[in-house]
Amino acid sequence: MHAVSPKLVPWLADLNQRNAALIANGYLPTAISAREGLAGMTFLQVQPGPPLAWVNDELIPGPGYTVPVRIYHPTPTEERAVIVFLHGGGHMAGGVSVYDPVCRRLAAATGQVVVSAEYRLAPENPYPAGLNDGHTVARGVWAALERRQLPYRHELTLIGDSGGGALCASISTLAQFDPALRISNQVLIYPSLDYTLSLPSIQENAEGYLLHSSRVSWYFDNYFQHSENRRDVSPLHAPFIERLPRTLIVSAGFDPLRDEAIAYQARLQQAGIVCERLHFDDMVHAFLNLENLVADECAAVYRRIAGFLQGD
Repeated sequence: MHAVSPKLVPWLADLNQRNAALIANGYLPTAISAREGLAGMTFLQVQPGPPLAWVNDELIPGPGYTVPVRIYHPTPTEERAVIVFLHGGGHMAGGVSVYDPVCRRLAAATGQVVVSAEYRLAPENPYPAGLNDGHTVARGVWAALERRQLPYRHELTLIGDSGGGALCASISTLAQFDPALRISNQVLIYPSLDYTLSLPSIQENAEGYLLHSSRVSWYFDNYFQHSENRRDVSPLHAPFIERLPRTLIVSAGFDPLRDEAIAYQARLQQAGIVCERLHFDDMVHAFLNLENLVADECAAVYRRIAGFLQGD
């Protein structure tokens, strides 16, 4: 039987009740509430990450904007491959501090250098600001590591959850035509890949499972402010995908974005790209940010990412 995990049922029931009361009292979403909501949920449900040997902040300059980043190096005397991490939050919320526990876990699990980007957010900075910032970090990460005199191996993986997964997939699409940007792997955690919101799970999981489809539409309306063709900028509908990197997708059964992950995997596999998918049939969107409730599932994600990057 397809049912949400019993570990999440009481928490979801309480969340839905509180949200209904807010709406009844005239609540309307804002960028402030979105940012506070994601930060507060993560702070309450995710324990601080493990200590690492070297963690410091840096700046990566780009065209028109210098992107703040945080670098996590688990073994700063050894050359390690590099992960650029782009956080989730619907292009409107999240940040380096919010995702610090996640990045620490990624660095500890994989043994790789993690570089987390503080990319610009909508609505103050609409499309393509955040995408441009992610691209800046992917291209400039090597120079940043050189400035800090940190050893690294010239092998790059992009990892992102939700809206960050959208940015990763978009950057990988662009990198097919950029000889200066070689991406070895991408890991997309319950990614947003179809800005047209046209697949069945958008309606099937429209409400009641943390991320509501109406909220996704609101995110995108704040992100796209200049009449962009949303199909044209959707990674799922990219016309050319034959040179995309090895891909691991994490998907959740009760996620409005579930079918985008399934469709993207099918497209990549049809094009001959190595693409694996780790599916949790009873999970909801953003379950990595609910680790206290679903610790085993979160641990499985970090283990699989580590194995995938090792070639398993």
